[in-house]
Amino acid sequence: MNRHKLAGLLAVAVMLPLPSGVALAAYHSNSGTGVSALDYIEDRHRAERENRLSDEQKKLLEDAKALEKNLRYPLDKTKAMPVAFEGDDLTYDERDGSFVAKGHVDIVQMDAHRFQGAEVNGNTKTQDVFVPDKAHVLQMTPGQVRVTLDGYKAHYNYGKSTGAMDNIKGKAGNQYITGKRVEFYPDRIVIFEGTQTKCGAKNPDYQLKAKKITIYPNDKTVMENVKFCIRGKTIYSRKHYEVKAGESGTENFPKIGYDNDDGVWLQWDFSQPVAKHVAANANLHVTTKDGWRSNYNVTWNNAGMRAGVTYGHFEDSDNNWIKKQPSVFWSYGHKIGDTHLNYGLSAEYGRWYNKGIHSNHGQYGISLSRDAIRFHRFALHLSTGYSITTESYNKSRVNGWSWSALLTKDFDERWAAYAGYYYSQSNQRNSLFKYDTASTARRIDCGLSYRLDSKNRFVVGSRYDMEARKWLKVDYYWYHDFHCTQMIVRYRSKENSWNIRWQFTPW
Repeated sequence: MNRHKLAGLLAVAVMLPLPSGVALAAYHSNSGTGVSALDYIEDRHRAERENRLSDEQKKLLEDAKALEKNLRYPLDKTKAMPVAFEGDDLTYDERDGSFVAKGHVDIVQMDAHRFQGAEVNGNTKTQDVFVPDKAHVLQMTPGQVRVTLDGYKAHYNYGKSTGAMDNIKGKAGNQYITGKRVEFYPDRIVIFEGTQTKCGAKNPDYQLKAKKITIYPNDKTVMENVKFCIRGKTIYSRKHYEVKAGESGTENFPKIGYDNDDGVWLQWDFSQPVAKHVAANANLHVTTKDGWRSNYNVTWNNAGMRAGVTYGHFEDSDNNWIKKQPSVFWSYGHKIGDTHLNYGLSAEYGRWYNKGIHSNHGQYGISLSRDAIRFHRFALHLSTGYSITTESYNKSRVNGWSWSALLTKDFDERWAAYAGYYYSQSNQRNSLFKYDTASTARRIDCGLSYRLDSKNRFVVGSRYDMEARKWLKVDYYWYHDFHCTQMIVRYRSKENSWNIRWQFTPW
């Protein structure tokens, strides 16, 4: 199983048809058959489902559009967006612009804001809206965080696009949030004494509690004095924590599983910033058969470049393992100008150990890949690379080209398939260590995914050795979603082995 964020760094750079530095899909299976291509498709489907508009969100957009159509004068974009007020009892004072609305009050601003309450007051000249009691707020403004919140004592200035509300509960983006107070700004929302989770249960299986949560749309979430909680119990805390948009936020929570080689295992990753762009990471791993299999690193990461030193045990998806005692690494990946091409550079040098063999291991590589070529729900990924591997143990040097072509087909929300051809001059037949190395020079990976319903997905992945002309792997997967967690079951028919993993629902 892939147990470390930095594991396979060089392999990613020179073998996979993905840009250097691409992270694993949030819902990923540990596989040696390439089914991660299907996981990326599933992630996209999940994001699409999460971003689908609710009925009330659709209604708000319709009402905002209708408000725009009914304007009696040209829209002045330098001024506040027009607002429509409705209520059972509405009074307005033209002298000072104050108003009071009672009953079923509905206030809609043309930039897709909605405020509802039993009683609302405000002022059209100062452009303030106050909901003194219970309030329902909806925000669908382009470029801002999508918000659906219930709370009390709401205030909003629709001219400045700023406001606040107390004792809130609801959703911001795809996160369920609560807080003693929320403040709205054009470029962010800030929650005080708040919680955040992707688990929608009344009592979430896991959540993050923080003194202050700042959500920047399409950028990042920043938390101060944050506690990581499971079933309401704090498992550990940090003063500062950031998650970039689109990244999984559950790496700080444990994963539990079982496989034939390791028995029952527990994995738990920790990261602690120690300086600007520098973090100390502990990737704890313990198994019932082999004991501790943890690894640690200090990593500098900035602008597509990362470098650091690492020590400990690493294991790939085929249960090949090594121990780095230690190893230094460096990588850089970037897009080539305004083209669809991406390049990657990587290097690693260190003391590697496996089964009585100690070797000073060096690995250096360069890669070139193209953004996916998409047509009729097909996607073609192309990449090539060159690597050099040296070993002091047997004084070997393996130079090798690699290239790959992966074709995926996203038929619909239920069905997806992939087929890929891979060539690598550097492989297990000419390498000292098998860890994270291609099993054969030429192979074909292919597979199929079927989503039965909202909770169950079934996958088959296979690998064919074109040199030996035989099937190396035929693996079967079952993904099952519980309310806030996911279980992945893998059966490898060729090895007659099982792997079961349980994890919290990724962000």
